[in-house]
Amino acid sequence: MKLHQLSLFIENRPGHLGAPLEALAAEGINLVTLSLADTAQFGILRLIVRDWERAKQVLERAGWVVNVTEVVAVDVADRPGGLAEILKVLDGAGLNVEYLYAFALRREGKSLLVLRFEDPDRAIEVLDAAGLHGAAAEELFSHLP
Repeated sequence: MKLHQLSLFIENRPGHLGAPLEALAAEGINLVTLSLADTAQFGILRLIVRDWERAKQVLERAGWVVNVTEVVAVDVADRPGGLAEILKVLDGAGLNVEYLYAFALRREGKSLLVLRFEDPDRAIEVLDAAGLHGAAAEELFSHLP
């Protein structure tokens, strides 16, 4: 259920988003999913790739400061209320979702979300206890080309 996410600050100006993505592409590193959050001057680009260690090295060599964060991937029923059910379980356990975004991969009629918690191990315990399925990196990446 835990994945390594790479985060980097980029200037909120034309051309600055493409540069780190081009650096990864030049090394044959494919994006699995990503998120971009912006402020007036900077954006936070969050990436998940199969080989996060290699991607981190590529980005750092190209001049970016890269932060590695553990996030949790969890299946969500793709129907009205699917996410609300998971949030109710997490709320009941006192867990705060710092942010979330959708994974590009869908599995067996379910959407996959990436969630960030202060304590991802505790979040996994709570989700497992509630019978909510998460996906390990090996399982997710085995479905990708």
